[in-house]
Order: sequence, then C-alpha cells, then structure tokens
Amino acid sequence: MNDHHVIQVQGLYKRYGKLLAVKGINFTVQRGEIFGLIGPDGAGKTTTFHILGGVMDASGGQVKILEKSPRDARILSGYLTQQFSLYLDLSIDENLRYSAGLRQVPADLFQQRRRKYLQLMNLQQFADRLAGQLSGGMKQKLALCCALIAQPEVLLLDEPTTGVDPVSRREFWDVLATVASEGVTIVVATPYLDEAERCDRIALMYEGQIQEIGTLSQLRESLGLQRLEVRTANIEAAEAVLHDETIPTQQTSIVDVQTFGDRLDVLVEDATDGEAEIRHRLSQQQLEINSIQIADPTLENVFVKRLRAAGKEPEFIPFPRHKDCRDVACYVSAQGGDGVKTGNQSSSLSANSIAIGANDLKKLFGEFQAVKGVNLEIKYGDIYGLLGANGAGKTTTIKMLCGLIPATSGTMSLAGQTHNLRSSKLRRRIGYMSQKFTLYDDLTIIQNLEFYCGVYGVPRRLRPTKIDWVLATCGLVGKENILTGRLPGGWKQRVAFGASVMHEPEILFLDEPTSGVDPLARRQFWRFINQFARSGTAVLVTTHYLEEAEQCNRMGFMVAGEVVAQGSPSEIKAAQPGQLIEVVTDQTQNASNLLKSKIDSWRVSIFGDRLHLVLDHPDGEIPQVRSVLDDAGIKIESLRSIPFSLEDAFIGIVQRTQSPSVD
Repeated sequence: MNDHHVIQVQGLYKRYGKLLAVKGINFTVQRGEIFGLIGPDGAGKTTTFHILGGVMDASGGQVKILEKSPRDARILSGYLTQQFSLYLDLSIDENLRYSAGLRQVPADLFQQRRRKYLQLMNLQQFADRLAGQLSGGMKQKLALCCALIAQPEVLLLDEPTTGVDPVSRREFWDVLATVASEGVTIVVATPYLDEAERCDRIALMYEGQIQEIGTLSQLRESLGLQRLEVRTANIEAAEAVLHDETIPTQQTSIVDVQTFGDRLDVLVEDATDGEAEIRHRLSQQQLEINSIQIADPTLENVFVKRLRAAGKEPEFIPFPRHKDCRDVACYVSAQGGDGVKTGNQSSSLSANSIAIGANDLKKLFGEFQAVKGVNLEIKYGDIYGLLGANGAGKTTTIKMLCGLIPATSGTMSLAGQTHNLRSSKLRRRIGYMSQKFTLYDDLTIIQNLEFYCGVYGVPRRLRPTKIDWVLATCGLVGKENILTGRLPGGWKQRVAFGASVMHEPEILFLDEPTSGVDPLARRQFWRFINQFARSGTAVLVTTHYLEEAEQCNRMGFMVAGEVVAQGSPSEIKAAQPGQLIEVVTDQTQNASNLLKSKIDSWRVSIFGDRLHLVLDHPDGEIPQVRSVLDDAGIKIESLRSIPFSLEDAFIGIVQRTQSPSVD
C-alpha cells in the first residue's frame, strides 16, 4: 500500500438480503486529507461508513485502514454517527471522561487533550454544562471532542453538521481543517454541498456506486458548463420563457434553469452565446433584464447534472390544487376576518395584502427575553426566510405567530385577523411543519396522512387525491403501510411537508423543512414551495442551509432575539462593507493561523485549498496581508476579489452585531 494512503477501498460490496447497497466501490484517502462523500438518501454512504468504522463487515472486496482491517483499526479511529450519541444527562467534562475511559487514555494525556480540544472548540467555559442543555452546534463540537480525545489517526464523520447553524458550522469546519493539518485523515459525508466544497477531494455517490472523484476545481471543469445569474423583475415569466422544453436541445445553449428568490441561475454551454440567447428570448416577450452576471458553477450544479444524466432526478408532480390563495378575499370573507366586509359585500383584500404581520413582538421566559421587538410584514405570494444562529429566537417567533405560545407583548395579524389567532377556523387556513418531525412514528405513513387530513378539515372527497400526491412525490407508492418511524430522516421530512400542505393553506410556516434532505429532494421541496407561493400562499421559512435561503424573495437575519437586517438576498449581499477576498497559498493552514492572529478570526476561513478573507478596507489591507504572508515565507499563488455568498454575509452581520466595535 502507498505510504500516503491511510484508507484504501477496493471493490467494496455490501448486500442486505436481496438488496445490494454498495456495488464495488474504489477509493483511497491520503494522510491529512479531508475526503467528502456526498450523495442522495439511499446512496450507500452510511453503509460505507459502518464498514469503515468496523461496525459491520463487508460482503465483498477489501478495506484497509492503516494497513489493518476496519475492526482491528477501531482503536485508531474516531467515528461520529448521524445520530447524536452522547449522554445528554452528563456534563461536557463527564462525556469527555467517559469517552477517554473507553479508549484507555492515560490521565495526564486526558487533561492535556481536554484543554486543547475544549479551547479549539470554544467550549472551555461550558465544561460543567449538561450536554442536553447545549445548542445543536455545541453538541456536535462536543461529539467531535469525544472522538478526538483518543487522538485518532482517522476520523469518520457521517453528516456531522445536520441541523447546525451557519456560524457553528463554519467553526466546525475550521476545526476540521486544523485537525487535518496535524495529520488526521478525515472522511465526511454531508448533504450540504456548499460545505462539501471545503473538502480536499469529493466523491459523488449514488445507488451504491461512486460516479466521480476529484477536487472542486476538477469537478467544476468536468461539468463543461458555465453559470449565469439572471435578474429580472418578472422571474416567473422569465423562467417559463427560458425553460421552454419545446425547443430542441441542439438549437439552444441553455441546459438548466433554476429559480431563486430574486434571480434565475441558468447553466449554459457557452457564456457569450448563452447570454445572447437569454437576452433574445426575454426581449421577444418584452421582459426587462436587470442584469446578467457570470459566476462559477456550484458543486450542486455538478451533482444534479450527474444524477439527471443517470435518470435519478425525482419526478415533479404538480400539487392537485382545488383553490387559489391569490383570491384572498374569498378566504377572509368566508371567515369574517377583522376589518373585512362579509356576506355579499366586496372585500378590498388582494394578493398584496399582509398575510403575516408582527409589530414590536416580544417574548419573555422568566427573566430571559427570547424575542425583542420583532417587526415583520409578509405578503401573500411571498417567500420570507427568517435566518439566525441556534437560539436566535426564530422558532419562538414562529410559535407565537402560529398561536402555539402566547406573546408577552406586541401585536400580530394572520390572514387579516388580529384577534382570536388560536381559533380552530384560523388554524385550518395555516400549515405548519415544525423543526422536529411532528408525525407519529408508531403510525403508518397512510395513517399519519389520514389523521392530518382530518385535523385540517380536508373534504373527504379530496383526501384520496391529496394522499396519493404525497405518496407519489415521496416515492412511497406501495410502501404506505410502513411505520413512519422506520423511514430515514430525509424521507420523513418529505412526508411531513406533504402533511402540512394537503389542505392548501393560505399561510405556510416551515421550520427547517429540508434538514438532512439530499440535494435533489431539496430542489424538489423548493419547486413545491415556489408553486404554493405562486398560487398566493404566504410562506415563512427558517433554514440553516444558506445556499437554499437564496430561494427566498425576502429575508430577515435574527441575532439574540432581534431582526438586525432585512431585504432580498441580493440586497443583503450588496450591503456588506468591504470585499470578500479569495487567497490561495502554498501553506493554507499556516496562512490561516497567521492571519487569524492579525485580524478578527471570523474574517478568515478555510475552503479546501484556499482562504476566504473579509476585508472592510481592502485597498489598505491587501498590501498588509501580502506583507504578513511574505514575511512568514508563505507564497501567495493567487489573490482575487469574489462575490459575497449569503453565508459570508450572514456571518459578517452576526459578528458585527455581537461586536459593535468592529468597523
């Protein structure tokens, strides 16, 4: 075996009865490398991790870790499973001592490593806190500490950041980069393709096979396409024009069109020809173009194209709609909402009316103020993203708006009503998908769907059609009698979404709806969300996946109970001070460590083989960066300004809000 190949997998097979879950995969991982394994639900990723971790045996092929079998190498490996595996009723220190005891770590080494890793994870001040009282991000960092306490040479991470907020996720990945620089070999699975871009190499896996392996640059080049960001005032009409399937493939350079909140992403074979075609098509329909910009293809573009080529994209089945929420007047008139004429009188409400309103909304839990004067206005047909770190107050705000918990003060309006917001009539006009999966695990899928049809008052004659739609879109036709608790997390989320919209709600609350959902299913989710919004439904959504937050028309960033920024995705990114600078050096980790000692650490982050720097005064700071790195003998291979991502903007806003002294 090559000395650099810490992990070597050749012809790996795994069979469960008649099901062949892993079909002869091959890959190697070098010492100190972060190797990403990505793929849709059911691709075989977790089975592969179980085999690498020595939890189960392979059916065929060969796996070597540090020249040993996975079972014999377990003492040299750390393994984080998808499920949180710590003891919630033990403190941080107690969990660490327990893990160290299992791995027979000597007391002196334990204390040394405890100090090192708690400091690295910024957990040292919480050592006595129970694990059950930690945020999602802190739990995952503690789980990583427990895996590292034995100082493993190999680290296996199966979707470690699912449900973790963007700030904690970036901190988590910076820790992984530090650990890898110390020689630890890391294999990580993730459904978040923007964070997969931080890996040194990435393997695309589906249906038990690895289809492609390469660096991010290699995968982008293999796509053979360019991405154009098209901004126009009428996105829906522009999408229809550019997504015209009647035009033969050989007569167009447009390969794919994806809708985002304030733009279209168009994949084209050639940027110049593609832009000319887009301008021609839209001008023919008298659709005005605000801008067309060339941008790098994303890893999701690569992933989706590969799955489409293999015929693996789930079928989009339009929702069987029986009413149109754009005709808001009929809803409110029938219910007799506040300030609206009823009976045969006409109503002034329209699709521009406020569906969800909050004015100076506050919530106290004892002496703790969880929500501090939130103001929101969300119109019918809008998709509004409420974004924030864990504990920012997003879920509390949604629960108040839904009538699940009372507000301490402030006023709210839902569907034109300001009083009796907890009435059963009003609730039947609202859909709610909570952060936690809310269906009943001990009921079958069909029983859950029938139950929610009854709860939401779906007419009996329509129930079979609605239930059939949920089963078809989830790929569960013929499996409706499976207990819901046996479904993988991503499949549960799909069923939960279906249950929350079968009654065609006028207002839809979605609290982290795509957590743990694979990229193709996530795209399908957002096509449905857009379909509901275009029919007039007002959507309020929270998500930790900021690349998908770009799908929102407008958004607000919450920090410590307050909404500190609002606007469209483009407006929020454009409002960021300074520039985002991409730097490639010959010593990525050393450059990161050095620059973090010179400027605020949040301004420096590692993305695979390059750094991202947030500089407020780039004209003066770039020469300083060059000088600092040059003095340390670190060679700069490239340095360029790149557009802010929404994640960069989010982290900048959070950090500036929490540290108001920052310029």
